[in-house]
Amino acid sequence: MACNAVSRAVALSLGLIGCGAIANVAWRSGLWGSFIGAILAAAWLSAIIWWEMARRRQTPTSTREEFRETAADHLLLDAAPTPMLAIERDRVRVLNRAARRTFGTDDCILPTPAALLDPDAIHLRYGGHVWRIDRVILGAPQMGRSVAALIDVEQEERAAEARATAEMIHVLGHELMNGLAPIVSLAESGEAALDRLDTDPGLIREILGTLARRADGLQRFTEAYRELARLPPPRPAPVSVSQIVDDLARLFRGRWNGVELFVDAENGPAWPLDRDQIGQALWALLQNAGEAAIDGICSPPRVHFNITYTDTALVVVIQDSGRGVAVEDAVRIFRPFNTSKSDGTGIGLSLARQIARGHGGEVSFVMNEVTTFVLSLPWREL
Repeated sequence: MACNAVSRAVALSLGLIGCGAIANVAWRSGLWGSFIGAILAAAWLSAIIWWEMARRRQTPTSTREEFRETAADHLLLDAAPTPMLAIERDRVRVLNRAARRTFGTDDCILPTPAALLDPDAIHLRYGGHVWRIDRVILGAPQMGRSVAALIDVEQEERAAEARATAEMIHVLGHELMNGLAPIVSLAESGEAALDRLDTDPGLIREILGTLARRADGLQRFTEAYRELARLPPPRPAPVSVSQIVDDLARLFRGRWNGVELFVDAENGPAWPLDRDQIGQALWALLQNAGEAAIDGICSPPRVHFNITYTDTALVVVIQDSGRGVAVEDAVRIFRPFNTSKSDGTGIGLSLARQIARGHGGEVSFVMNEVTTFVLSLPWREL
């Protein structure tokens, strides 16, 4: 009996630590739904631990007193907007008001959705919503005990979209003001110069030339934004990836003849993808790698372009010998219009990620000794 109590205490403590780790990762990644779910699960585990400690210190109480004590432990969870569930093998119980309202029950959910009982399921369709299931395992996995938080995917997507829109508006306003302010200043300087009788024509020509360059830069920025905002849906078809690799390698060597390009591409099946869009995404990644390699300290600068296949995905790895990416810059690396280059538009990496996600894939940045970008595309039946 004592052994079971110790095992239960250890399992609860490990679950609490796991919740803290998940919350930390979710906070750093901006996954607010996962963060809230982990915090709520941690609060519930803390309530259980506190209740068991209090129960051991006190004499046994009546059934009604135990019920009241347990209900008091659940008050914190009742205030949470995220549905919380307790899963025990083939039984699922609601834990808070949000869960009771969602499933219309005060105790067990009947009939029980199969996705809740499947430990590998990550999504649940219920009540006209798509929920993401964030689980925290309690004890050994074979015990089948866990706490689950249900995150409304649509609501989370709307919140993410609102944040992205606000950030985009902020970036656009910042960039447009930065572009227009010097144009206005130069126009005023040109007007003042024309009012002077001894104005050097060369000065007017210099002012007009600078004005033209600034206006051209602002136009290129606007066109880059339009390209990013109007990306059409992909039209996938079976495509030979090796042909795309050969074309891009030829273009790269012509554009960056001072950079050594090493290509390692496995032979694989024709992959379902939009050739133009994926070519554009890979070219953006290669361009980024070429520019980073040129600015690096390695001689000669190098870029590695690797293609591999798994049972379910096409994986492209692009590495360069540049100076790397600072930790503080890594979190902003995929933000639209974020660039450290004086003549860059800052949409290449953002566009590559948007294209990959349109195909159901992803572009990720890997922090290690060599700057590494990974583009993965799942196999999708046409």
